[in-house]
Amino acid sequence: MFENFISPSNRKKLRIKSNKLFDGMITFDVINGIPDLIYPKLLDKIDLDAKNFYEGRAEEYDKYLHLTFQTYNENENAVRNKMIDLLNLKSNFKVLEVACGTGRDSILIDKRLSSHAELHLTDISHDMLKKAKEKLNDSNSNTYYCMCNALFLPFPDNYFDAFYSFGALGEFSDKRQFFKEIIRVCKKGAKVVVGDENLPIWQRDTMFGKILSNYNKQFLAEVPFYDLPIEAREVKCEWIIGGVFYLIDFIVGEGEPYANFDFQIPGVRGGTHKTRYYGNLEGVSRETSNLAWKAREKTGKSMHKWLDELVKKEALKILESKK
Repeated sequence: MFENFISPSNRKKLRIKSNKLFDGMITFDVINGIPDLIYPKLLDKIDLDAKNFYEGRAEEYDKYLHLTFQTYNENENAVRNKMIDLLNLKSNFKVLEVACGTGRDSILIDKRLSSHAELHLTDISHDMLKKAKEKLNDSNSNTYYCMCNALFLPFPDNYFDAFYSFGALGEFSDKRQFFKEIIRVCKKGAKVVVGDENLPIWQRDTMFGKILSNYNKQFLAEVPFYDLPIEAREVKCEWIIGGVFYLIDFIVGEGEPYANFDFQIPGVRGGTHKTRYYGNLEGVSRETSNLAWKAREKTGKSMHKWLDELVKKEALKILESKK
């Protein structure tokens, strides 16, 4: 039941001890069958405020959430399915949803999975998870639940085929750390879909924007472009639900993007992108530069090739004479 979880503290395998989970140092409670793997125990104030806000509100939250879509004359089911389409799910995927709330997206994800799949649902609020678990009582997939901090996910490296989180990212205390965790737990090639409120800058001075941000300052939060990981590939961003919720999707890559910076660039300047970046020497006077370009023209070589040969020849001559 708990074999797929690891300790969010030291990433070691968890052991069951008196209906609790233990990593050798820290003991984690299991509440109504849902492990509390929140780490650290003393949360950042921003994350703790979010936890306290949602705890005990699941029923009310779920009852009125449809009003968000109704406000913008949107079909909730259609919008949610469109977001989930971006995951490119296969029936046997291992899927992680962080901040699943009361499971309104979770049940739609589960419908696309089979008994060979795993659906892991997490939230920082036990009350929210309990509500989601009730909805997925007869799930298609093998479904797992845990309370956790989105910045310290209790899952092994390279485990998931798809990752989804909508509606909570703006409340995380360290968005860059959150994205690092996504990259860690997802396989290379996994699809990631995340989103939250954002009133686009071109709408902020309109009456629409002023009314919207007056009742919810969260709409003034920025899209976390600066926090996206270098491993993100084929990144797309769109604004949905009345144009005031951003939705980012990308594919998990490895390291920095690839480019061939070693080919010889045609033309009189010559060289490669790498030599132009790494091979800069101290500048010369304008007069010397003009003379160099005239001399290069007579050699018929590119400036890179001529200078590279010339500087190397003179440097070796001086170094040899010093021996």
